[in-house]
Amino acid sequence: MEYIQAPATSSQGNILCCTCGIPIPPNPANMCVSCLRTQVDISEGIPKQVTVHFCKQCERYLQPPQTWMHCALESRELLALCLKKLKASMTKVRLIDAGFLFTEPHSKRIKLKLTIQKEVMNGAILQQVFVVEFVIQSQMCSDCHRVEAKDFWKAVVQVRQKTVHKKTFYYLEQMILKHNLHQNTLRIKEIHDGLDFYFGTKQHGQKMVDFLQCTVPCRTKASQRLISHDVHTNEYNYKSAFSVEIVPVCKDNVVCLSPRLAQSLGNMSQVCVCTRVTSTIHLISPSTLQIAEVDANTYWRYPFNSLCNPKQLEEFIVMEIDIIRDQKLGAGAGLTSNKHVLAEVWVQKVSEMNTSQQYFCRTYMGHLLNIGDMVMGFDFANSNINDEHWNKINPQHLPDVILIKKSYDRMKRVKRRNWKLKELDRDREGMPSDDERQYQDFLEDLEEDEGLRKNVNIFRDANKLPVESDTDDDGAPRISLAEMLEELTLNDATGGEGADMMTE
Repeated sequence: MEYIQAPATSSQGNILCCTCGIPIPPNPANMCVSCLRTQVDISEGIPKQVTVHFCKQCERYLQPPQTWMHCALESRELLALCLKKLKASMTKVRLIDAGFLFTEPHSKRIKLKLTIQKEVMNGAILQQVFVVEFVIQSQMCSDCHRVEAKDFWKAVVQVRQKTVHKKTFYYLEQMILKHNLHQNTLRIKEIHDGLDFYFGTKQHGQKMVDFLQCTVPCRTKASQRLISHDVHTNEYNYKSAFSVEIVPVCKDNVVCLSPRLAQSLGNMSQVCVCTRVTSTIHLISPSTLQIAEVDANTYWRYPFNSLCNPKQLEEFIVMEIDIIRDQKLGAGAGLTSNKHVLAEVWVQKVSEMNTSQQYFCRTYMGHLLNIGDMVMGFDFANSNINDEHWNKINPQHLPDVILIKKSYDRMKRVKRRNWKLKELDRDREGMPSDDERQYQDFLEDLEEDEGLRKNVNIFRDANKLPVESDTDDDGAPRISLAEMLEELTLNDATGGEGADMMTE
């Protein structure tokens, strides 16, 4: 405790303390500091130990009455929260300084060093420094209560895609993780043909729907159901449901456009291959190298479906290839791809190597294929296609084979892969576990398509060492270390993870 005295205008003599009699400079109380400390305690009424509530699940502190906020240890936000706990008891004193004293993170104690001033007897101003201890007490917040209940939700977003392959869902999952759209979900449930996202508020559900409309081509429908109604306050309690239907087209699907749509895209060939699905459907013609993008509104006006199932892909071997240098298109033709090379190819099925049957086709992979390479494609010459637009095309203009992508040894690619992706924490109750092959297809697409992986966070797998061997190099595309991210792991001074400091 200190005594604060204004500077004297002239020299003054000492006086005797009225209590103990020692000489002191004159002051309004006529008492020394030691005697004032025995007579007056300016920190009286200020609690020296206060309780602060902390939620273990979401790591937030309670700011009364009902606000929960994130605060780092020894941060400005945590200091403000602690001082608000003392605000009611410090109305008669003046706060000069406040700061943290070091405590062990796992001790569940926060100590503040406070400096206050107060005017006491006869106008004397005293200054005192003391410590207030805040005890952290665990209390589950209302949001975490809803998460633990798993049945309390106000909005659900039902995302569906009526297709066999889940490449679009794998891409959508990575986009959600990159933009942290999953943080507000109470539960994510995987069901047949899609995912269900449950939210605590309608606003969070609407935010997810807006994100999906900007990420993938889809159409939405909203509905709500009345749960309860308070006639006294005129308050309504609704549960909202948003239905999101993604176009049933995935990467590497062969589609047949309607004549009107093909004409509007620059007199494009009706038979096209889907090279990518982002916010639009990217199409390329294997016979003319024309490219086009179809947005959601255009698709639902002129819908088209995939002609073949990915399981119908067959392996071919390239017997002969000729690059087409001068490709002349008709009047009104649209854009052509600069990343691909048009070529005429003679191929033979691997399953028919003991015969002389070969197939002729055009392909957009002239820059990748060489004689003897293995390539995956669809055999339309021996397939029965049930599509209204396909059946109306002159059979002489239909391709016998459409090549999709070059084939590499999958075992070697998996062995060399030294990166990984994060996944959403979702319920897979009653779901079949045969999605591993589809997931591997998606990982291979990321390796082959540089434009696709720009929207995906790829992390280096520290537990897997890359295997480098000249004999295993078959030319398969890889992801460079410059494109990978390091997984962030926060550790405290004792070596434990930061997330466990306050939860144990």
